[in-house]
Amino acid sequence: MNNVKSTFSIKDLENLTGIKAHTIRIWEKRYNLLQPERTDTNIRYYSLSNLQKLLNISYLNSNGYKISKIASLENNDIPKLVKEVAQNDRTHNHALDAFKLSMLNFDQKLFYDTYEGLMKEKSFSDMFYEDFIPLLSEIGLLWQTDTITPAHEHFLTSLIRQKILVNTEVIQSKNQVVSDKVFVLYLPDNEVHELGLMLINYEIISRGHQSIFLGQSVPLNSLKDLLNYYDDITFVSYFTVKPEKDQIDSYIKDFTTKILVKKSIKFWVLGRMLEEIDLNLLPQQITPFDSVKNLVKKL
Repeated sequence: MNNVKSTFSIKDLENLTGIKAHTIRIWEKRYNLLQPERTDTNIRYYSLSNLQKLLNISYLNSNGYKISKIASLENNDIPKLVKEVAQNDRTHNHALDAFKLSMLNFDQKLFYDTYEGLMKEKSFSDMFYEDFIPLLSEIGLLWQTDTITPAHEHFLTSLIRQKILVNTEVIQSKNQVVSDKVFVLYLPDNEVHELGLMLINYEIISRGHQSIFLGQSVPLNSLKDLLNYYDDITFVSYFTVKPEKDQIDSYIKDFTTKILVKKSIKFWVLGRMLEEIDLNLLPQQITPFDSVKNLVKKL
């Protein structure tokens, strides 16, 4: 069975390209830039080639090319011009669009080619902050609006996870632990969104600190075991969907009572569930962060 999404509504195009549906319709009528088809009930729908063309048009337009100029180009010349512009472009909109197309097509080769192109000009850490984090943010919104399916999201995040693991292994083989700091990275029970935590693990190791990565869904009692091995620990966690709104206060209290038994034990935490609590009331040993980048600055 072919799972590739090959037809899109005008709302899908708006979500994927950032171009308003009203503008897309004007470009269709005035410049004949897209040729939508219609269902039996006369509803417009667009092909994957329409989407790809619109992404290219959006990219050129954002780089100073007028729609009238783009419309005068032959269809085959549009992607050629995009490639020329992309060679000197540092905004990387083109890379983000390529990653999105790789996801929609379940196209691993396009993902790898785009990734390798970016790696020639920047570090993996910079790529994650500048490309993957904005991409993942967009993907979350696309999933919420039913523009993509969970399968698309899982496909993309699994490829990003692979790249984090590969790059982490590289620095682990080269870097030696030169610090007495010990970081224990974990996600609470039933929390599985670990890409951010994996990047933090990469950053910790690259700075010569010891990192103990426990991963997804770790109960508090398992964390207590670490206290028997180290006196000075900084626990790091990411609260994306867990603990839930009505449980996060009690979770913080339990963590404080069971884990923060010494002043030398710290807890760094980030994630959108922190919005559900008053951060000013957190114990002194707990430090909240609003982004991975800001947490990494503290390492």
